Parts: sequence; structure tokens; C-alpha cells
Amino acid sequence: MSRVDYRGLAALDAVIDYGSFDKAAAALSITQSAVSQRIRMLENSAGELLIVRSQPPSPTEAGQRLIAHYRQVRLLESALDRRPGESDSLPEIAIAVNADSAATWLQEAVTPLMSAGNCMLNIRLDDQDHTLTMLREGRVFGCVTSETAQVPGTTVTPLGIMRYLCVTSPAFAARWFANGMTAQAVQRAPALHFDRKDMLQTRFIAQRTGYTGRYPHHALSSSEGFVRFLEAGLGYGMLPLQQCAQQLEDGRLVDLAPGGWLDVPLMWHMWDIQTPFTRALSDNVITTARKWLI
Repeated sequence: MSRVDYRGLAALDAVIDYGSFDKAAAALSITQSAVSQRIRMLENSAGELLIVRSQPPSPTEAGQRLIAHYRQVRLLESALDRRPGESDSLPEIAIAVNADSAATWLQEAVTPLMSAGNCMLNIRLDDQDHTLTMLREGRVFGCVTSETAQVPGTTVTPLGIMRYLCVTSPAFAARWFANGMTAQAVQRAPALHFDRKDMLQTRFIAQRTGYTGRYPHHALSSSEGFVRFLEAGLGYGMLPLQQCAQQLEDGRLVDLAPGGWLDVPLMWHMWDIQTPFTRALSDNVITTARKWLI
């Protein structure tokens, strides 16, 4: 592309972000046909397809590169002076974190920026093994991830270790693990996973018992609900030490494998975009995480 069409990029970004041409048109205050026309002109200029007209629409590899460029430019523009009182001109910073970080230390890290009201945060949740994909595709400025591979144009900072314990209620442990955490018990007792991407339980079972086969499990994608379900004796699962220390102390939960745990190193990846807001956010994330994590 010899000249970047930012109106077309805005339309492309909106279609992918909102998941439809209709919603993108409403967000941009233009008609759906205008959105389609802008994207067609952008594709003609690029000489290739930028968006797959599926439900929901998805970007091609070239389209994703352009979206990443557009979002980085918008983030850089956020450092320019804004007229006071214009809420629609507030910069937005998107980050991706794992649900366990969101349930423990993240609030403390983002409170200064969110309470000041000078920028808007878009916090997206995904498994710590998958948040880097959002960064690589340009959908977020930074991410908390367990991956160490560096994306070109980004910086990587170690945050610390999130330690997971395998816990359940005393009644559940007595019923299903009377003889301890064995391969035989694992094949019968219903576990609790966070979602289909969650491999912590599988890794810990293999580490603790040597069993690598299938086992029964429920799934619940809610950090607070996950704790309540374990306390209610509806399964056994992996919880960060920071999230279950009090329950272990007062007896609402028990450690199924005393002396055993699974350590997950967490990293902070961020695009090398220096604005007052991105610097403040990054500094807060690093400082707070290192205070909470091992």
C-alpha cells in the first residue's frame, strides 16, 4: 500500500472488534454500505483480501497486520493533547490477562489509571498460555502470559511465579481421595477445569501420579465461581496460592497433594509504545505483580 487509508483501517478494525458490519457501522456513525465500501477500497489498495466474510468476520493475515498498525497508531496519538471534557477522545488501552491474575493482583495494578479517568482500559481474559496470541495479532497493547517467546517490536519483563495447589472441600477429599491422590482416584473423581484450554490440572495429575489419560471433569469459566464450587464439594481443581490461602487456613478447603504444587512463571509482554499512559500501566503491572507473586 503506497498510502495508508485510515478511514478504511478504522472500518476494518471496527468490523473485527464488534464482530459484524452492522455494529461497526453503528459505532462509526455511518451506514453499513459505507463500511463495506471503505473496506473494499482498502482491499483494492492493498491488492489482497483483508477480511473473511464469515460469521463473525475474521481478518486475514494481511488484515491483522493492518489492524495492529492502526491500533498502535491510535495508541501513539493518545499521547497528544486532548481537549478537556471530551470523553469520546479518551485513549483506550487494551490488555490481555489470565483470569487468576484478574482475580488476585490485577485490580491493584490498574486502580490508579482507572480511578483517574484519563484513559479507558479494555481488559480481556484468556488462559495464560494463549494471551500472547492477542498481542501478536495487535489486539492488545500488553499481556500477562506464561510464554517467553518474544514478538518483534515488543519488550518482555518477568513478573514472578504463580503457584497453584490442587484443592477441594474436606468432604469431597474424604469421599473420592480417602487413600490420597492416586491414579485410580483421578480416573473416578470429577475434576473442575476453568475451560477447555485449561491444562493445569492435566499437567499436575501427570506430575503427581504419572497418569496421562482422560479423567472426568466439569468446566466453569468464573474465577469467583470456581472457588465457590470447590468449597461446595463439587469437584477438585487448581487454585493460585493467593486465592486459596485463607480457605486452607480455616478448613474450607484442603490440599489434596501436600508438598506438591505447580509453578507457572508469568511474563509481561508489551508493544514498545511509549506514552504517559502505557508507561504508567506497565510500571504498575510490573511493580504490583512482583509484590504478589513468588
